[in-house]
Amino acid sequence: MKTKTTLIALAAAALACAVQAQDTKVGIGISGWTGFAPLTLAREAGIFKKNGLDVSIKKIPQKDRHLAIASGDIQCAATTVETWIIWNANGVATTQIFQLDKSFGADGMVVKPTVAAIKDLKGKKVAADAPGTATYFTLAWMLKKNGLSIKDVEVVNLSPQAAANAMIAGTAGIDAGMTYEPFLSAVRAKPEAGKIIATTLDYPMVMDTFGCTPKFLAENPKAAQALANSYFQALEMIKADPKKSFEIMGADVKQSGEAFEKSQAFLRWQDRAANQKFFAGEHAAFSKDAAELLLEVGIIKAIPDLSKLADTRFIK
Repeated sequence: MKTKTTLIALAAAALACAVQAQDTKVGIGISGWTGFAPLTLAREAGIFKKNGLDVSIKKIPQKDRHLAIASGDIQCAATTVETWIIWNANGVATTQIFQLDKSFGADGMVVKPTVAAIKDLKGKKVAADAPGTATYFTLAWMLKKNGLSIKDVEVVNLSPQAAANAMIAGTAGIDAGMTYEPFLSAVRAKPEAGKIIATTLDYPMVMDTFGCTPKFLAENPKAAQALANSYFQALEMIKADPKKSFEIMGADVKQSGEAFEKSQAFLRWQDRAANQKFFAGEHAAFSKDAAELLLEVGIIKAIPDLSKLADTRFIK
């Protein structure tokens, strides 16, 4: 009997090991942007694990994220819709599989108190991240909507966090800065340092999606489905237990749960239904406009095949 019990225990242990061995390893590149936080929640709350995924999340600056994909260090990433156009135009093949969030005031332009309008920035110094990043594109978009181009300002390359810090510190020579949450809230808390002259409430053009390499999707369709399902389940957890969820997501970016809750109020995470609506037409329309602007400002030399930028089978 003892031998039989031992054999059963060994068989159970072997089965458990086999199940664990089936967990698909996935490397994901993100930043500390509030909109990406449900991915962190999915990892920390065990949602990815429950869905058969062994996920590692790496904080990689947006300007370097495509390099990590090209090297094979990560297989998937989160970034803005227009960034996928840039990556594909530069030979880093990637495909979006679900939408993460839409910014509702979470991205913005901060200016010195003496600047009255965006058109007044002509000839001024503006802090923004490197060409090919979300804040650089947002700057180009806002300038174009106000009759200017990126060539009409002097861009000082600073990360979103550094740009916010520069405005708060009153760094000499910087007349405006491009940043996003949670760093934008730091500026909101110090109005004497500058004013938020425009956000994505005024210019609704910052939308984030999650994507992977075509190779990963072809070889791991079940894992891709699990990634999408895990994200949507994380959103359900936020609704069911917001306090715990905000604490987990806030801790990852060194914020209290209360502070994180305030910063996430400036964006909208997108559930499965919202995803289906977005990819039914809005995604393609925005990608076309974004690609034309990217070509105009010299970020890309040619527009890639926009019809291959998304695979919607995982959001159905």
